[in-house]
Amino acid sequence: MLVVVLIVIALMRFNLTALKEPGRLETSVANWGTHFLVHRASGQGIPPRPPNTQGSVASGNTLYSSECGLCHGSDGSTPSPIGRWMYPRAADLASEQVQGFSDQELFWIIQNGVRFTGMPAFGKVETADHIWDLVNYVRTLRGGSRNKSSTKAGAPEEQIAAQKQ
Repeated sequence: MLVVVLIVIALMRFNLTALKEPGRLETSVANWGTHFLVHRASGQGIPPRPPNTQGSVASGNTLYSSECGLCHGSDGSTPSPIGRWMYPRAADLASEQVQGFSDQELFWIIQNGVRFTGMPAFGKVETADHIWDLVNYVRTLRGGSRNKSSTKAGAPEEQIAAQKQ
């Protein structure tokens, strides 16, 4: 009975407005759920990364400007006016949360999109190579060194580091 009362109280306090930033609990639950479901879904069916990483990053930059910058902003960290008013907000692509996804998970997100967010699926309009180009470009947006999750996919750290310079 106490659980039911607590659920009712929580639901009475919940507001569907997209004007306010979500609280810590809502953000934590949403982030955990997204990571869990994307990790589970991306475990198979991801094509191999193209070998020319340097050319891939340059192509990804071009694709990013035309397809992603509209919401995520030109630098990937400062959402455009459209991205700022989406709910949930357009992700900061340089953030630990986004950079914490493995390369396969980022590929899956770009290919399939994420329901109940503004993230569209590009799998029917972009080739697998173009999606890898975007993944490789997104990795250049991070601050600091490469993390463990991106090296799982097999892209040499030296290639990405050289492209940042």
